[in-house]
Amino acid sequence: MLRPLALIDMGAAAQVHRAAFDHAMPWLAGLHTPDEDRWFYREHVLATCRVWGRFDADVLSGIIAVRDGWVEQLYVLPAVQGRGVGTELLDIAKQASEQLELWTFQRNALARRFYEARGFTLIEQTNGTRNEEKEPDARYLWTRGR
Repeated sequence: MLRPLALIDMGAAAQVHRAAFDHAMPWLAGLHTPDEDRWFYREHVLATCRVWGRFDADVLSGIIAVRDGWVEQLYVLPAVQGRGVGTELLDIAKQASEQLELWTFQRNALARRFYEARGFTLIEQTNGTRNEEKEPDARYLWTRGR
């Protein structure tokens, strides 16, 4: 089941984020505490983005947060990756937008392939000095009808 997320869901959203992030990029694990993750989702993500989640048997399995044409967050639990959850969530954002942009890390090859397979085009790469992880990143763009 897909639905918009509410304040009560932010703890679970933070857990999905952390599980997916640490699985995809173990070299960056532990950057934030669970309390910091929950605060970030409650006070920043929910306050500034439209946030949707995918539930399987009442368990949050994936999240997407979108703001002003940007995919700010898209995370899927490792156990359900490859089953269409990320695509469903991304489709929600695409249906509501003429174009979308996002950042991902250059070393996150799975995410890069995922976005490229869904019509996103690489438009910029940086050395990571502008992100808190100091990890080289890549900016992607999707445009409707392209």
